[in-house]
Amino acid sequence: MDTMNLSEVAALLADSTRATMCVAMLDGRAWTVGELAKACKVAPSTASEHVEKLRGGDFVATVRQGRHSYVRLASPHVAELVERLAEHAERRPVHGLSASVRARRLAAARTCYDHLAGALGVAIRDGMAAKRLLDTSSGLSLTRAGHTVLRQLGVVAPETTRPMLRDCLDWTERREHLSGALPAALLGKALGDGWLERRPDRGIVVRPSAAQPLEMLGVDSDRFLTK
Repeated sequence: MDTMNLSEVAALLADSTRATMCVAMLDGRAWTVGELAKACKVAPSTASEHVEKLRGGDFVATVRQGRHSYVRLASPHVAELVERLAEHAERRPVHGLSASVRARRLAAARTCYDHLAGALGVAIRDGMAAKRLLDTSSGLSLTRAGHTVLRQLGVVAPETTRPMLRDCLDWTERREHLSGALPAALLGKALGDGWLERRPDRGIVVRPSAAQPLEMLGVDSDRFLTK
């Protein structure tokens, strides 16, 4: 993407179908071309053409598993770019009941590519800091207690060159939530163990089984449990 000028980047996302694809892939999952076609309400052949243009601009990458091929956003950097553009669009006035409900749901808990955002994401950062699981005095780092709690939760820090912890400004809360390899691992564990469940629109449903893990992270689970 560094070799592309601003107008070329803008042109890739100026098309509504490609923009819809990128926003859909903000959930961090790998999608088939057929699934993207359905999400955008276009023919699979048309979806393939748009995917090729996004791939040519280094917006997406192909993931192969056996004979199957999937598409996902190329990197957290690309996801951050799309998220910032999406949040700018979301700041427009909301009209209609369904749009209002969706906006409240996304503000409460959602994914920001591969980590948690919204009020839930901010509450986890605040809770971990309050319980001294997170040291924010000079940058961000886990304390010894933080390592212990994450190990008890079964969250394994991946071996990667990606930063373990970063602050990410939350556009609905106007405060920081946590991004990076560790928050991504936490989200993966939460989804895998059924503490959390994805909605089709990036919203997150908090299940009763999340109560204890959230309390261990310093979060008042009653605020977020689905009634």
